[in-house]
Amino acid sequence: MAEYIKFKVPAKQVSETKGVAELIEKAEDEGVKIVWHRFLEQQPQCGFGILGVCCRNCNMGPCRIDPFGAGPTKGTCGADADTIVARNILRMIAAGAAAHSDHARDIVHVFKGTATGEFKDYKIADVQKLMALAQALGVETEGKDENEIAVECAHILEKEFGKPDDEPLRLLMGTAPKKRIKVWEKLGVLPRAIDREICECMHRTHIGVDADPVSLILHGVRTSLGDGWSGSMMATYLSDILFGTPKPIKTVANLGVLKESHVNIVVHGHNPILSMKIVEVAQSKEMQELAKKYGAKGVNVVGMCCTGNETLMRLGVPLAGNFLMQELAVITGAVEAMIVDYQCIMPALTDVAGCYHTKLITTEPKAHIPGAIHIEFKPEKADEIAKDIVRIAIENFPHRAKERVEIPKYKSEVVAGFSVEAILEALGGTLEPLINALKDGTIKGIAGIVGCNNPKVKHNHSHVIIARELIKRDVLVVGTGCWGIAAAMDGLMSPEAAKLAGDGLRQVCEALGIPPCLHMGSCVDCSRILIALGALADALGVDIPDLPAVGSAPEWMSEKAVSIGTYFLASGVFTHLGTIPPVLGSQKVTKLLTDDVEDIIGGKFYVEPDPIKAAETLYNVIIEKRKKLKWPL
Repeated sequence: MAEYIKFKVPAKQVSETKGVAELIEKAEDEGVKIVWHRFLEQQPQCGFGILGVCCRNCNMGPCRIDPFGAGPTKGTCGADADTIVARNILRMIAAGAAAHSDHARDIVHVFKGTATGEFKDYKIADVQKLMALAQALGVETEGKDENEIAVECAHILEKEFGKPDDEPLRLLMGTAPKKRIKVWEKLGVLPRAIDREICECMHRTHIGVDADPVSLILHGVRTSLGDGWSGSMMATYLSDILFGTPKPIKTVANLGVLKESHVNIVVHGHNPILSMKIVEVAQSKEMQELAKKYGAKGVNVVGMCCTGNETLMRLGVPLAGNFLMQELAVITGAVEAMIVDYQCIMPALTDVAGCYHTKLITTEPKAHIPGAIHIEFKPEKADEIAKDIVRIAIENFPHRAKERVEIPKYKSEVVAGFSVEAILEALGGTLEPLINALKDGTIKGIAGIVGCNNPKVKHNHSHVIIARELIKRDVLVVGTGCWGIAAAMDGLMSPEAAKLAGDGLRQVCEALGIPPCLHMGSCVDCSRILIALGALADALGVDIPDLPAVGSAPEWMSEKAVSIGTYFLASGVFTHLGTIPPVLGSQKVTKLLTDDVEDIIGGKFYVEPDPIKAAETLYNVIIEKRKKLKWPL
């Protein structure tokens, strides 16, 4: 249904990615509001909220602090700006950790059911990764078959969420570097149970509990570590065990992966449990033949956001786009169905889909959207449900309005699938070549770039510019999530992109046949970066903060990103944020997170919206780390 569009979007200025502008213009011509229109309607956004000095944690409020001192300096209960800002950040960490770790809980459920034989549509695909998990958890494997080992691992992982004792998380203790564990232990931030730390976040931030900003932030560190080194970590481990540990694989990315002659299905969200089945079923001879009966040449499945990253890494499924592009896929007029699970799904998709023939299908009991078709996923009926969903998409093909179809032609070649195991294999099975290249300065350092898109900044611009600026300075870039998709669409994940790198990095890339920017997976796969950094630190006999390594979330917007950024900071990584977090209303919290915390835990946040300045600072930090290691510059 066409809407009145009050504000026109400067389409050619809002995105770095080819094809976006023309689809924004198409949306406006057809009276379809999308994320950039809604963002403009929200202006000016609440200044108190931007600074983090608005509190809604009880019904005496909402209270807000005047950052300029002309108005209230304390809320009704007496909480000042420092307390309110710290409480709000802690609640963001809690929500982000809950999202990633609850994702892990869902995969543990399917993993356990696969091992017991309850869920017969799944199987253990990577026994070697299962053995690595068992070793990390301290599970004895001798004399046991793979299903017995898997069940025992599942029992331990289930307890990671809610065990009653104060013992640290088993997966963290089995994977994190010992030097880091000692730092966390001394600081009193070793997480005990994932759900316990999240619950305590909510308790601490309730009216009349914790008012000390330092105490609040330290518990945020504890909670985020439970996410990064256990929740997200187990999601990655178990997805690899069930679907295979990623290896380098070629595909293409951008909206041009949609096919006018085919039934187009977009899988969108974060959980691979159903999306992997959708791809498997859609590629079957039965469904391809059914599509032909309805007038199509076949079925084409493409990925969006991190579900797209999951299917890309293991099956080579083309990527249609990242977070801010989900509505644009529908606006092409060529999508028969968008299948969503959870996280980063815009509720407005039902409004946009209602303007076209596209069917939006929700599948998770915790993620309903009014106006969508809801087909609840059940792992014991995975194949059957996947077939039903694919069939709905195929039967919708004749309803497509051909005159409204407009698919941008742009797409870039991508080589993805760089798990830690794949990187090691490319290096000949040992970290030694990478260590030698770092030591002699052929590669100056490593940058992990992760995170979302945000309409506050130019779409994909900072993602791409920071990556380009760093690789030309001989910094190897790795990353996940929406950054991975942005870099893929920009061509930075093709081996040919090595020509954009400095001489040293270019030589390494050409010798190994790899891109200068390595796609390591979905946003839970930030845990792969933790594992890689830990392995490098152990091999060099140093702690993670000593490594010439930095992190960046150039366009972050979600609470998950706050948890991710905090566990990277807590792991000892200098971490750049490209959009400003809601902390500036408290000088104490801002200084704690961007300065003081480095002396306590080894990492800190650095906030800089300008990608050129950010890249320069990130590179300078790498050089300073090299100086301390007495490595050549």
